Amino acid sequence: MQPSAMKSILSPCRVLPVITVLDVGQTVTLSRTLLDSGMPAVEITLRTPAALEAIAAVKAEVPELQIAAGTVTNAAELDAAMSAGADFAVSPGSTPALLGAAAERGVGLVPGVASPSEIMLGLDHGLDTFKLFPATALGGIPMLKALGGPFPQVNFCPTGGLTPENFRDYLALPNVVCCGGSWMVAPALVEAGDWKHIAALAADAMALHGN
Repeated sequence: MQPSAMKSILSPCRVLPVITVLDVGQTVTLSRTLLDSGMPAVEITLRTPAALEAIAAVKAEVPELQIAAGTVTNAAELDAAMSAGADFAVSPGSTPALLGAAAERGVGLVPGVASPSEIMLGLDHGLDTFKLFPATALGGIPMLKALGGPFPQVNFCPTGGLTPENFRDYLALPNVVCCGGSWMVAPALVEAGDWKHIAALAADAMALHGN
């Protein structure tokens, strides 16, 4: 997958919902609810034993949805996620081994970065789109503005600490293609099956409201 392809995939997302799987069936219903509310992609994190099964189930039952496998930290997890049906992968960090594995396999990867050196490592591997993580802890909007100077060609998906109150400020930055967020997929809402509330939060995230 070409680096520019990741920007094309992420740009329409505005907010990439970060899902931690509690139950496979609920994750399918959740994913369908998000798609019906206008969200074209989801990130299903590899943080629970049911994550790979959930990726496969969502891919089978909601095929229109782009699925990112999240919290991918090594080549074995990358292979497992792709075998389950993920369209691309997202990582909390960057290592030469993971970047090399993605390049070798031709897999789309959005690696996490927290410093200019990690961005340079990704650029050396032909990437131009990164996850700034943990975004608010690293400085948030001032950090992204600062990085835009030496890296004008780089696109970011800031994740970590974003909320309904601040994500639009991030989206207004020229080097932000989308944001990662979890407020519309909070475990309490999913466990309660509050699909109406989830749909409303997702639709609001996709609404332009000026930016």
